Amino acid sequence: MASPAQLDMLEKIRSQNGFIAALDQSGGSTPKALLLYGVTESEYQGDEEMYVKVHEMRTRIVTSKVFDGARVLGAILFENTLDRSIEGLPSAEYLWQVKQVVPFLKVDKGLADEVNGTQLLKPISNLDSLLAKANKQNVFGTKMRSVIKLANAQGIEDVVAQQFAVGKQILAAGLIPIIEPEIDIHSPEKAQAETLLKAALIKHLDSLAADQVVMFKVTLPETANFYQELVSHPKVLKLVALSGGYSREEANHRLSQNNGMIASFSRALTEGVSAQQSDAEFDATMDATIASICQASRS
Repeated sequence: MASPAQLDMLEKIRSQNGFIAALDQSGGSTPKALLLYGVTESEYQGDEEMYVKVHEMRTRIVTSKVFDGARVLGAILFENTLDRSIEGLPSAEYLWQVKQVVPFLKVDKGLADEVNGTQLLKPISNLDSLLAKANKQNVFGTKMRSVIKLANAQGIEDVVAQQFAVGKQILAAGLIPIIEPEIDIHSPEKAQAETLLKAALIKHLDSLAADQVVMFKVTLPETANFYQELVSHPKVLKLVALSGGYSREEANHRLSQNNGMIASFSRALTEGVSAQQSDAEFDATMDATIASICQASRS
């Protein structure tokens, strides 16, 4: 049973313009994210100090006066962030109560080894307890990422089947899953993989109950408006795009060519901000970034 807050979040995601901030760098990607922010590995020792540093970075982003629910629909958090506070409130509660930004939680445990040109999700052994924690904190939805490297029909079917199986467990807990089958932007078979992926996603949507909806997070396609069937599908709440290693300029350009798709950028969102900036410089950079991603998401 959705809480009143979660129902308000559903309406916001469904009807408001904006984009979703991906602030869910986990253990493997955190050192690189910190380095791009201007924090070197010599400034922290061990995982706990690293997570403190990245939480400081995320806190600076979400507490910035330019980061609010008028332009940022939602934010995806790492579990470690969910367990921490921002200005005295649990992170997810701060996002919604103070900023009117819908909180999502990354639930995957990373990628399995490559098989059939794809990497499936590693088993999520604590998923039920993680979903219970998310519900307790009025989190709206989840995100989990698989990777597709080649146009291998079996591999892509395996990725989508696994994502939907886990997605149904998430739906049963009352949360909305963001299903993320990322296609590597460097794949030599990117366009062919997109064709196979779209067909598999549409097929598996038919397995959902009439009242169930999911979100998809996909790599920006080679052909403009390639995923329009997903944008207009009644069981797709929102189609969002990852930046996938494209620069912000390139990601925004590609996104602007895809009507109805909105951004859920990570690296492209934090490109240009640094720990060394004054608050005024930081806010100005974030403001310009948010404005450009919002504009690209309005196509």
